[in-house]
Amino acid sequence: MTPLGEVLPAVTCTAQSTMLTGTLPREHGIVGNGWYFRELAEVWLWRQSNRLVAGEKVWEAARRRLPGFTCAKLFWWYNMHSSADWSVTPRPTYPADGRKIPGIYCQPPDLAHEIERELGPFPLFQFWGPGAGLTSSRWIADCARLVIDRKRPTLTLVYLPHLDYDHQRYGPDDPRSRAALRAVDGLVGDLAGHARRAGAQVLVVSEYGIRHVRKAVDINRALRRAGLRRRAPGRRRLSRLRRHRSPGRARLRS
Repeated sequence: MTPLGEVLPAVTCTAQSTMLTGTLPREHGIVGNGWYFRELAEVWLWRQSNRLVAGEKVWEAARRRLPGFTCAKLFWWYNMHSSADWSVTPRPTYPADGRKIPGIYCQPPDLAHEIERELGPFPLFQFWGPGAGLTSSRWIADCARLVIDRKRPTLTLVYLPHLDYDHQRYGPDDPRSRAALRAVDGLVGDLAGHARRAGAQVLVVSEYGIRHVRKAVDINRALRRAGLRRRAPGRRRLSRLRRHRSPGRARLRS
């Protein structure tokens, strides 16, 4: 096991963008899972376009050096309109009646039909929200096996989110979190074994760790004292931000 230095903030979108560009947030521009877009005067979370990530990506650098190099990017974030050869990422449909219909974005588009014909629809409501669990990570692992077998990419990037859920809900030392670790360890072991049998070398990385804390960091209050944030009259106070990561946390981008 080799130590991997973390970036600040230690959240999914920022960490993944740093891994895939080799640059810091001030260079690639992904300063959180969401941030304040000055042009819109709004906070937007979990955007999906790869064009938000500045700089050369690892697969682009590899293509320059290795003719014929290909990459499949499976559920790593900022995966829409990517230059990867194959992309798969959650992308629900929102009809006019307000429903949210689970779905996936794929490039090339026909890949979606190929995957869903074999695996069924992506279990979106087990990927986000209170029902999040192992079901979505298992589907993603099955998707990775299918892509590895049929497309034979030089590099396959696979994001399995399961370990996040119970560690955020219960803390890292809770028996339920330890059970989640065993579950995802088995899933990773099976997928890694499949990849090795296909001739791949396997590298397992983690975006960040979750630890117990005793003290809250009141970021919004500090920003207000500095004159960088103000609360709209009549709105409820935001709850204090704690060290355990919230899936919808936002950052300011200068």
